[in-house]
Amino acid sequence: MTPETIYKVSQDAMIVAIKLTAPVLLPSLAIGLIIAMFQAATQINEATLTFVPKLIIIGLVLLIMGPWMLQMFLDYFQGLVREIPQLIG
Repeated sequence: MTPETIYKVSQDAMIVAIKLTAPVLLPSLAIGLIIAMFQAATQINEATLTFVPKLIIIGLVLLIMGPWMLQMFLDYFQGLVREIPQLIG
C-alpha cells in the first residue's frame, strides 16, 4: 500500500464524513445562532431554551435526510470493500 493510496482513501473518508455531518450540523448551528440572538435581545439565560429546539431540528433532519445519509455511507463502504484487492496489491 503506497502513501498515495492511503492519502486517497483518507481524503475520500473525510469527504464522506463532511457530507454526512453537514446536514445535521448546519441547521443546528443556524438555530443556535438565532436563539442566541433572541437570548441576547431579551436577556433570557435559560439553557434549555437552546437545547430543545436544536434537539427537534436534529430529529427532523435525521428523519428527512437519514435514508440518504445511510445510503451514502453504505455506497462508500461497499466501494471501499470492493477496492481492497487493488488497495493492498
